Amino acid sequence: MGDIIFGLVSIIIGIAASYALYWLLNFLVSLLPGRISQKFIWFAFLTPATVLVLLVLIAPLFQTVVWSFKSDNAKEWVGTKNYLDLFTDQIDPAKITADQIQVGDDRVLDERFMGILLNNLLWVLVVPAVTVMIGTAAATLSNQVGPTRERIFKSLIFMPMAISFVAASTIWAYFYAYVPPGRPEIGLLNSIVISLGFPAQPWLTMDQGRLNSFLLMAVLVWLQVGYAMVVISAAIKNVPAETIEAAQLDGANAWQIFIAVILPQVWGTVMSVFVTILILVMKIFDIVLAMTRGNFTTSVLAFEWYKQFFENSNIGPASAVVTILVLLIGPLMYLQIRTVRHQETLR
Repeated sequence: MGDIIFGLVSIIIGIAASYALYWLLNFLVSLLPGRISQKFIWFAFLTPATVLVLLVLIAPLFQTVVWSFKSDNAKEWVGTKNYLDLFTDQIDPAKITADQIQVGDDRVLDERFMGILLNNLLWVLVVPAVTVMIGTAAATLSNQVGPTRERIFKSLIFMPMAISFVAASTIWAYFYAYVPPGRPEIGLLNSIVISLGFPAQPWLTMDQGRLNSFLLMAVLVWLQVGYAMVVISAAIKNVPAETIEAAQLDGANAWQIFIAVILPQVWGTVMSVFVTILILVMKIFDIVLAMTRGNFTTSVLAFEWYKQFFENSNIGPASAVVTILVLLIGPLMYLQIRTVRHQETLR
């Protein structure tokens, strides 16, 4: 209860302080001569937001880049050593811990940085494409079942969006759960496998072909399909009926109409959803932390930063990981902005 009150008080104080700040700026500008006041009014109102961006975004980013060239405690300059160590990372046998050894295999897991980059690449290639395809299919089909059933289906599909990543990971951890032989089976997937006559499998430790990473990707797809469906569904409903009727008169079937008429007109929205999910995937962290803690070759860049910074207290290497992540996300942000601008020009 105390946290709720604190949050409400913080919101009220924040709104009041913002209003007082802008009122004061407007009052000060109004004291200037008329022509000067007209020229400086925009500057006065943009200044607080600009200062906030500099303090909250630009300054920490600059500091992180500087730290990436420093030692573990961020006190000594080491040049590009952190980056070289990341890309030439080798496992030291003397530092192998029990959680780095696969159960029943006695095989040391490869946790080199290039493996982490490969995991991120797989997430980028699979999750946005699969999410957009399933979301588009769900949007197209749900638009054709009638208003009542449409609301029901869309509510059910969108419901996972209301669940936090950690809560969703907990749900799916029980779905993938594995227990040693002789104990009651609690994992739904293994229950299905056993009912089909096959032995239960430790799904989240099976890194052959990065299978466990693909199983983690399923969690994010499940969470984001609802978002893709809602946005793309709205775009499909805005497609002019005349274009669809013209295609029907030309003898096109439902599939041909969707591919040749509907999809080109909603492509900007599809790309916007794709890039948004792509950026989210680049920052994925919660699912890996909650389900595998990066073990069994499932680690990704964001989790590697968490491990370096919070668990190992290595400020320099952690900052290098973040810098690499920012460099990878930067072009995606540019692509998203460009896609949104392109959509606006079509309206």
